[in-house]
Amino acid sequence: MRAVLIVLDSVGIGGATDAETYGDFGADTLGHIFEHVPTLQLPNLDSLGLCHAYQRNTVPTDMRAGSGYGWMSAASKGKDTTAGHWEIAGVITSKPFTTFKKFPDDLVLAIEKEAGLRFIGNYPQSGTVIIDELGAEHMQTGQPILYTSADSVFQIAAHEEILPPTRLYSICEIARRHCNPYSIARVIARPFTGDKGAFHRTARRRDFSMPPPKTILDELTLANIPVTGIGKINDIFAGKGITTSIPTTSNLDGMLAVDKLWDHSQEGLLFANLIDFDMIYGHRRDPDGYAGCLLQFDAWLGTFLPKLQPEDLLIVTADHGNDPTWHGNDHTREQVPVLQLKGRGPARCHGSHQAFTHVSHMLRNHFSITG
Repeated sequence: MRAVLIVLDSVGIGGATDAETYGDFGADTLGHIFEHVPTLQLPNLDSLGLCHAYQRNTVPTDMRAGSGYGWMSAASKGKDTTAGHWEIAGVITSKPFTTFKKFPDDLVLAIEKEAGLRFIGNYPQSGTVIIDELGAEHMQTGQPILYTSADSVFQIAAHEEILPPTRLYSICEIARRHCNPYSIARVIARPFTGDKGAFHRTARRRDFSMPPPKTILDELTLANIPVTGIGKINDIFAGKGITTSIPTTSNLDGMLAVDKLWDHSQEGLLFANLIDFDMIYGHRRDPDGYAGCLLQFDAWLGTFLPKLQPEDLLIVTADHGNDPTWHGNDHTREQVPVLQLKGRGPARCHGSHQAFTHVSHMLRNHFSITG
């Protein structure tokens, strides 16, 4: 048996009942993109029920046979990538990961001492902005840049010619150990290249996450069902429950990996994260680019759907929102769509689900995992 689970990173559909708690009342990633680009059409996603999920429509029409749709609210605290993916895999984070505007001196000093370095920065900022602000100083001093955001992330940026990625990764591994007692969700390596005024981040980003509790991924691997993580899935789950990891550099790279692996797979789960929606267009508040990214995925989906056999399962969902028209440049608390395709029966509306864990239940049922 085979399944493919694709997370469209940050493609929220608004309407979270607790959005006001997070300062996100009115945020609506998909809806505001459609308002900004009214000519946008996503026929293949709509054939699985995206438009109905967005409208919370319980009467399915004009959909592909075997498709089903619904919408999910997050039960976990927070609106970050780690909590969203863990919940999709069956784990509700009842206590939010810790966030900081400035990391404590004792934490920073402990990492500096073990790694044999000093950091510059240590304040919240956009990743592209902070390398413009501190990149030249970093190149002069060799000191890596430390920064954070509204998410629970300890981010370290370094120029690849000053600190090669292998050295940056080793620093992040040290930081990961020290960050665990502080309940910081992710340590992120952010390599960049270029010269002053023209710095740019490279595709050699790497995330070092806290290990999650037992998830559906662990259940599958214990049942000898292979799990292949595509994109940053392996990083998000700290390798737990992942049989094989395929790193990617872009959405297109991830979609090509899904194609290649699906064409040769006989069983197991392909679990892909497509990060460009969030990293390139959501955080940078670019609704036109976001719309183009959705079009790219929808076109690819149209070529992938014919490869599915009636016994296969496809799930398309998201982990949070990132409204490109919203204030700031951080994630937004939103509901997310959950679209599926399996079999050739009538299209169905599965309605509202009060936790992203619904996806783990779908996988458990599909692979007949008990217990």
